[in-house]
Amino acid sequence: MHPRIFMAETTITRDEVAHVAGLAKLAFNDADLDQFTTQLGDILNIFDTLSEVNTDDVIPTYSVTENVNHLREDVANNWNQKQELLNNAPLEAADLIKVPAILNGEGE
Repeated sequence: MHPRIFMAETTITRDEVAHVAGLAKLAFNDADLDQFTTQLGDILNIFDTLSEVNTDDVIPTYSVTENVNHLREDVANNWNQKQELLNNAPLEAADLIKVPAILNGEGE
């Protein structure tokens, strides 16, 4: 493990990490929560360190290459293929693709 080089300390609590994990529907044991709390705290401290850097005379870089994106006109050309799409779907209802509910703990 690398030594900590951060000057300012941003703190994130174990409860906050557990809350975010719950929102993402992830389950962690106590050791994982401790590890992720430390890691996320380190990541947040990097932002504190970066905010201390003087960038007044630095010219903004918008791209590191001179490539230019060549865009094509956005034209739909696959109309009348709805039934072929529905034929490939695992479930269908009312001419729509049916998917399991994921909100409010449904479908678990």
